[in-house]
Amino acid sequence: MMHCWLSFSPGIPIKSTMDDQSTLQYSALTHQLVMKARVTVRDLDQQDDLTFLRIRTKKNEIMIAPDKDYFLIVIQNPSA
Repeated sequence: MMHCWLSFSPGIPIKSTMDDQSTLQYSALTHQLVMKARVTVRDLDQQDDLTFLRIRTKKNEIMIAPDKDYFLIVIQNPSA
C-alpha cells in the first residue's frame, strides 16, 4: 500500500498518509467521482447503491469504499 486516507463524505479529509496538498486534491476528486458513480448506479436500479469502486491505471490502483458518512481511499502500486 502506498497511501491511505479517510475522509468525510463531502470530501473533507480526516486522516491521511499523504501530504496535505495531495490529500486535499485526491479527496475532492475522488468525492466527485464517487458521487457520479453512485448516481449512475442508482439510475440503473433505484434500489441499488455503490459499495466499492476500484480504478486501475498504468501507475496506480485506487480503491474507494464509500459509506454514508465516510470514504476510505487506498492508493497502491498494482505491480508491487
